[in-house]
Amino acid sequence: MITAPQLRAARALLGIDQRKLAELSDLSVPTIQRMEASDGVIRGNVDSLMKLIAALDSAGVELIGEGAASVAGGRGVRLKADFNPARILGDRDAEANVRSVA
Repeated sequence: MITAPQLRAARALLGIDQRKLAELSDLSVPTIQRMEASDGVIRGNVDSLMKLIAALDSAGVELIGEGAASVAGGRGVRLKADFNPARILGDRDAEANVRSVA
């Protein structure tokens, strides 16, 4: 499983745009855009999701699930369990958006 925020963060860590990720994963740019615009866990064609995850893995990204430890180690970033974007954005809807992602 991968969430839209994880996908956007992974792409940002790699320093690549949607076009490059599409190329690496053998997917179309609109598919990448649709995945990144998803609410919460990305749903869709299993083959597309497998290509995406394999491309991220080959590029050096380790996806870490909720409450899981990084197996390979290395540097990384992770949102705290109590993260609330409303604290920094001042947006009442932001808290609801985080709950739908979790």
